[in-house]
Amino acid sequence: MAGRDPGRRGERRPAERLPIARVCVDLSNPHLNHAFDYLVPADLDEDAAPGVRVRVRFAGQHLDGFLLERVERSEVPPARLVWLERVVSPEPVFDREMAELTRTLADRYAGSHYDLLRLAVPPRHARVEREPVGEPAPDPAPPPGEAWDRYPLGGAFLEAVRGGRPARAVWQAMPGEDWPARLAELAAAAASTGRGALLVVPDYRDLRRVGQACASLMGPDVVATLSADLGPAKRYRQWLRVSRGQARVVVGTRAAALAPVRDPGLVAIWDDGDEEHAFPRVPYPHVREILTTRARVAGSSLLVGAFTRSVEAQLFVESGWAREIAPTREQVRVAAPRVDAAGDETQLARDPAARSARLPGIAFEAARAALSSGAPVLVQVPRRGYVPALACASCRAPARCRRCAGPLALPAGDDGTPLPPACRWCGSPEAGFRCAQCGSRRLRATVVGARRTAEELGRAFPGAVVRTSGGEEVLHDVPAGPALVVCTPGAEPVVPGGYGAALLLDGWAFLGRPNLRAAEEALRRWFTAAALVRPAGEGGRVVVVADPGLSPVRALVRWAPAWHASRELAERRELGFPPTVRMCALDGGPAALAEMLDTLTLPPTAEVLGPVPVEPRGAPGPGAGGGDDAGGPRERVLLRVPVEHGRELVAAVAAATAVRSARKDTEVVRVRVDPPDPL
Repeated sequence: MAGRDPGRRGERRPAERLPIARVCVDLSNPHLNHAFDYLVPADLDEDAAPGVRVRVRFAGQHLDGFLLERVERSEVPPARLVWLERVVSPEPVFDREMAELTRTLADRYAGSHYDLLRLAVPPRHARVEREPVGEPAPDPAPPPGEAWDRYPLGGAFLEAVRGGRPARAVWQAMPGEDWPARLAELAAAAASTGRGALLVVPDYRDLRRVGQACASLMGPDVVATLSADLGPAKRYRQWLRVSRGQARVVVGTRAAALAPVRDPGLVAIWDDGDEEHAFPRVPYPHVREILTTRARVAGSSLLVGAFTRSVEAQLFVESGWAREIAPTREQVRVAAPRVDAAGDETQLARDPAARSARLPGIAFEAARAALSSGAPVLVQVPRRGYVPALACASCRAPARCRRCAGPLALPAGDDGTPLPPACRWCGSPEAGFRCAQCGSRRLRATVVGARRTAEELGRAFPGAVVRTSGGEEVLHDVPAGPALVVCTPGAEPVVPGGYGAALLLDGWAFLGRPNLRAAEEALRRWFTAAALVRPAGEGGRVVVVADPGLSPVRALVRWAPAWHASRELAERRELGFPPTVRMCALDGGPAALAEMLDTLTLPPTAEVLGPVPVEPRGAPGPGAGGGDDAGGPRERVLLRVPVEHGRELVAAVAAATAVRSARKDTEVVRVRVDPPDPL
């Protein structure tokens, strides 16, 4: 039901065929998360096709909507049906398959169907929509397959894509692999048979590399690139090329995961453990889950690739749902650099400070050897800037602002010089620091950033060129030749021929975070950097400054990402954390959470963990986050069930949210299904 028509019904005549339009309306109320029926007037019959944007009247307001389907009759009494106001554009923006996919994902994440459709369809640009429609690009030639034949089962997967047979695989790329070219070959294999391909990467740097590889192999007319960084007109133009069938291969960031690729024969995600693959907007879907669902709905092949292995990808392999494509140990030994961990027994005998020094002797030796051979050195640090965080020099307690208890840091001036300590939340300077724990007035840096590291290395290696990459100044590539390249994780430039050495500093800063994925994330970032280094046979060397007894460090030294992922998965299974269970996190005020729990009808196997207090998201202050995020105590409750009862749990949470919405409860409870960090 959509409310009463304020106009006179006799003035308009309904369409003769399929006069009822089912519309997904832009409504934020969870209890209204379903389609509404509207009468299609005869003058809109031709334009009101499934998949178009429409405007409708709802509760006295004009709202946007998407027309899902046309049907013959409605369960709503005819006297209560309202006319469809207008068709915003006759351009279809999704098809039946996309409607089914977004509805499935909305149910998977306890979200609204409109929120998923809004992620799938970019904002309209009328001028671009009126531009002439080009001809579909011709099918590209079948790609060569020699590179995939190096992997056991790699050639078989390529043949499955080329033959249109659905296959699922988890790909561990070997060190130094030209992975953009390999993904382009798979996309070309699908496109050569007349089907589509979708390749999703974490960021614009990867998008640039994969887009260039695809255009070089298939021609620019076959490929469309999609990302949120494109301007409105350019993004909509590229999106229309895909929707109209002009471009058969789509390369993009997470914004492209729901691109309207026609008849996809392949969907692939690179580096699925990267946090950039998680949408920051409600209902917080993950690209990996979108593509696995899409592969099932469309009957296409699926590839999950990276240099390392996420826990979710390892579960795919161990459950038999996907096959493993990985190099043999002999291939790894030939292609990988030599990896050393600072602080093993041999190094301690030569350098007693190897475990405590930020740049131990072994790191200096590796850097000197690479520079003397004319090769660049990659230096990875956890943070950008100068000195991002401060702590008491005596007791190591975090340095806090006296006004708002925010963390203190040393901000950098316009010329790059450090300024006096200041709060990172409220910005107040702190000239007279005094530790609340021990009373000391001395400060120390807890994590030294990229800029400070570059200064230190410049003094340690006089005459060497020092480049930095991170923040707003990210380098795509650097020329070959002796240089020190200091970067933050994810901003590592590519160099022709590879780096001579890589120094992975401050490993404790990665591994010591109170985060369920701390070890997995540290290893992912280390492998990403180490894969850019030359093979050991050519002098390539990696030094990681971290405790050599820790399993992530051992996995890097042995170049065994699957081994570490298997250990992590076993620990998650023992502790009852995703992905071995289904979990919902509920965040809100104590009263709202208690009310939500009273409303829930949970499956018998459900466990309720909490509530526990949590810090407010973002910086404190009025209006932070909206609703009850603005202030007051917040708590978190975790709901956990076995995987086979996951749908029941999500349905119960969605039903309770709808009840609170119908009662017009004002306190917000944020729902997140399978949170990446439930701790």
